[in-house]
Amino acid sequence: MNVDEVKALANAIREEVAKAITGQRDTVDLMLTALFAGGHILLEGPPGTAKTMTARCFAQALGVAYGRIQFTPDLMPGDIVGSNIYNFQTGQFTLTRGPIFCDLLLADEINRTPPKTQAALLEAMQECAVTFDGTTHSLGRNFMVVATQNPIEHQGVYPLPEAQLDRFLFKHRVSYPDLTEERAIIVNHGGSASHDIEQYGIKALTDRKTLEAALATVGDVTLVDDIVGYIAALVRGTRESPD
Repeated sequence: MNVDEVKALANAIREEVAKAITGQRDTVDLMLTALFAGGHILLEGPPGTAKTMTARCFAQALGVAYGRIQFTPDLMPGDIVGSNIYNFQTGQFTLTRGPIFCDLLLADEINRTPPKTQAALLEAMQECAVTFDGTTHSLGRNFMVVATQNPIEHQGVYPLPEAQLDRFLFKHRVSYPDLTEERAIIVNHGGSASHDIEQYGIKALTDRKTLEAALATVGDVTLVDDIVGYIAALVRGTRESPD
């Protein structure tokens, strides 16, 4: 796969998501950037801004193994990673894998669960693996998390720990649609909006093998010294900023 084919794939994914999502082009663009850069993305915005729906449509267009976790105050780490359950018939422990064992994980409303449970994602997001009962299990090198959260001023939410925030390549604020988009949403979905993404006919454009080829192509892009210097200056600027 060459660079032009990767560009065409990215454009095709945008168009597939747009079958169900009106607007939010910047959100989809950042999700694609995070995907090709091998990072994770946190979407923050008020309820009703299609954060979850956009992530679901994105996963459908990718066609890779998809998992979803609805974060709630009573969620436990074992509900995320899984556990070893004793089988009385065989006398052995059997691994029951949690929803984190996938290629793309939607961590929905991640800040509605306490930090202790949020921490179950740290190893997975950093090393693409999870460890429990002394055994490390790989999630695949292209594991990606798309997390959503409501603003901290909303009731019933917990701030994400700094170590958790550091695992995300992007934190993107999802805003309400503009007037033109709002009118289009009313015309296209008013009174009959469906959360069944199958209804929109979103096609799976890739599989794990195709996606790995695309990511390999992106990884082969030459990084010139001027860009390296610019990136380093940006990083240092964030450290030195009072904000």
